[in-house]
Amino acid sequence: MLTTLLLIPALGAGFLFLIPAARISAIRWTAFAASAAAFVWSALLFKWFEAGTAAMQFSQRVPWFQVGGFNVRYQVGLDGISLLLVLLTTFLMPLAILSSWSIKRQLKAYMGFMLLLEVGMLGVFISLDLILFYVFWEIMLIPMYFLIGIWGGERRIYAAVKFFIYTAAASLIMLAGIIVLYYANGGDSFDLIQITERLAEGRITLSPVTEFLLFIAFFLAFAVKVPLFPFHTWLPDAHVEAPTAGSVILAGVLLKMGGYGLLRFCLPLFPKASLALGPIISVLAVIGIIYGALVAMVQPDVKKLVAYSSVSHLGLVVLGIFAFNQVAIEGATYQMLSHGISTGALFALVGMIYDRRHTREIGDFGGLAHVMPVYSALFMVILLSSIGLPGLNGFVGEFLILQGTFLARSTFAALAVLTMILSAVYMLWMYQRVFLGNITKEENRLLPDLNFREVAILLPLVAVALWMGVQSGTFIRKMDTSVQKVIERMESQQTFRVENRAN
Repeated sequence: MLTTLLLIPALGAGFLFLIPAARISAIRWTAFAASAAAFVWSALLFKWFEAGTAAMQFSQRVPWFQVGGFNVRYQVGLDGISLLLVLLTTFLMPLAILSSWSIKRQLKAYMGFMLLLEVGMLGVFISLDLILFYVFWEIMLIPMYFLIGIWGGERRIYAAVKFFIYTAAASLIMLAGIIVLYYANGGDSFDLIQITERLAEGRITLSPVTEFLLFIAFFLAFAVKVPLFPFHTWLPDAHVEAPTAGSVILAGVLLKMGGYGLLRFCLPLFPKASLALGPIISVLAVIGIIYGALVAMVQPDVKKLVAYSSVSHLGLVVLGIFAFNQVAIEGATYQMLSHGISTGALFALVGMIYDRRHTREIGDFGGLAHVMPVYSALFMVILLSSIGLPGLNGFVGEFLILQGTFLARSTFAALAVLTMILSAVYMLWMYQRVFLGNITKEENRLLPDLNFREVAILLPLVAVALWMGVQSGTFIRKMDTSVQKVIERMESQQTFRVENRAN
């Protein structure tokens, strides 16, 4: 079933190249149909997924290649954490494609890259072989590089190259760590589950220095992707220059790969190093939370404001992960889903007004609520979900993270609360200047409100934001046992440390 999930967008991308370039409508709807079919398939996976077990489900394992002693397998599977991120990916992609109707130039290539990007992202979340994971991790970079570099803004080449260099360089360090783990596993396989279990059972032993270096190798790749302060500098440029759909997917899914990697690799594989470095990483997370919010507050560009808000909100995710308790980690996972919905919707909303005015400067607007009431109302709902209003999706994850972090590090939790205060400040202040008051620019008086396609993009996002706010158990039940397994691995190391200290 997981291989079929990968094949749906891959075959869709291949079929696009059989369609003549002049048939723009056919290209658009073919890409949308392929992405929508992938969402339907992932919804079936969500329905059939058995909660209450941490075992990998829908697994498939077949030999791939064996060269020079390396034994690589095509091995895929889902647990509760990866299931939710797969569902997020397939949910956002059709909406991102619908938001790409303004793309006219080289449309076939654009839609092909979007579908190939979906293949890469899904592959990252379902891979259980370390080399297969790395292959999908790198494949995912290529379509996004071209999406930014060809269809982006004025500084698109700079932003695309910066994005690629940051992520590729960190990924190469991770590859070195993967190879070291392979030899630590006796050259047997790159099987992530096998290596994790053997480390837990003591059948694979790593010296403290080796574990520390391996943790750093993996952590750097994921910290860049999150992005965690001070590895965040590529993100605002990439967001601002990317086309609307690129920003939606970048914020909605790609950044979540960093948090996923921390949960899937760093904590289970290197628990001692994770515990030792947890306070330092938490400090970086708190700095990112406050720094991102303060910088967002002074941005004159709406898109850059939303980009820096991501630095702040995802710092909160990292803080929750390194609190090392179930409440905080479930909150971090939930917040990744919530951020994908809210920030993806915000970037889609910014793209809609940019298509009309070809500017994102806050000073170029004012009083839009008079001429675009539907747009203004939907923007407000998504804005409130982003700042964590109770009853919407953002509140649940933030509350759980802060509650769990308070149990572990109360000072950090107290500082992290600032993200909720500051995000309300910069978001509501931006809304006041853009939508309220009198119309200050004559160019805005005749702006059309949302059309049917744009409403069709936003209503599912609003509906999910509401559902996640009032029915969080729908998603939390799926991840409970998977998160508990990660916690048990960390608790075993904490017990080991206490016993050694006592001895």
